[in-house]
Amino acid sequence: MSTGFTVIRDNTPASAIPKGAVVAMGNFDGVHLGHRAVIGAALAMGRARGVPALAVTFEPHPRSFFSPNTPQFRLTDETNKLRLLAATGLAGAVVMTFDKARAGTSAQDFIHHDLIGRLGISGIAVGYDFHFGKGRVGSPSLLVSEAPRLGIEVDVQAHVDIEERPVSSSAIRMALAEGEIADATTMLGGPWFVTGKVIHGEKRGRDLGYPTANVRLDKHCGLKHGIYAVRVGKGSQRFDGVASFGRRPTFDNGAPLLEVFLFDFKGDLYDAVLDVAFIGFIREELKFDTIEALIRQMDDDSAKARAVLAAAPDAFPQLGVIG
Repeated sequence: MSTGFTVIRDNTPASAIPKGAVVAMGNFDGVHLGHRAVIGAALAMGRARGVPALAVTFEPHPRSFFSPNTPQFRLTDETNKLRLLAATGLAGAVVMTFDKARAGTSAQDFIHHDLIGRLGISGIAVGYDFHFGKGRVGSPSLLVSEAPRLGIEVDVQAHVDIEERPVSSSAIRMALAEGEIADATTMLGGPWFVTGKVIHGEKRGRDLGYPTANVRLDKHCGLKHGIYAVRVGKGSQRFDGVASFGRRPTFDNGAPLLEVFLFDFKGDLYDAVLDVAFIGFIREELKFDTIEALIRQMDDDSAKARAVLAAAPDAFPQLGVIG
């Protein structure tokens, strides 16, 4: 895990930006294996040059700016993206605000003003399909053609394939929407996770013998409704558990909610912030005719979740500390 991970924003003084750094540039939603190849190239370039390596990323995600009325299932919010980036060995991240002005900046102006002028980069790594600048005119080939004149090194990473399928954020979203947790985990290079504060619920779980920590996920979360084996982080502590994500058809068919039951845990979790990593899919969400049938199924779900987690004793995202 890296230390001293620095976040540079639009209002960071120029004097606080390390000049001559190399950067890995991308949206990095999920920080998956394809992204990690780009980051690895930047780290190698930085080591060879003896300079820091930084990520350059954009918030909000450009898709949200261009299509504000289209639901956007993000794999990682800004904070969790930075936590994942902080664990890669990068020295920091440059978070550029993606707004009307940024969207209207030409690719050439972005290169000369932002990358060369403000950041003073000496090298850059990008993925084969990354585009930037007004009209998405900026491309890896443009960077390569400009490199000699600018005096920077450019590394373009090809797509990363798993079983002849390119790894991408959209492919991971699709896997999560289908409950294909193992597939998503493979493409991410670690378990997909969410972070949220424990809220008060209906407290039905207590009566059923399964008191749950309830977390409201982003309304656009596209995870398949169902029952999951999960590993939960509370600070540096780790707990195994079983979780339900869905509308609770046996009771109220309400708004989607993540309900997490921690094995072998006693205590109060209200208002605690939890990282919930999804390790395996157990079954789809079902409606039960009786409470007794539901409890029998929950007992079975818990046994299956314990078996899944026992087979993955170290599965948890590698997270760094944001400076």
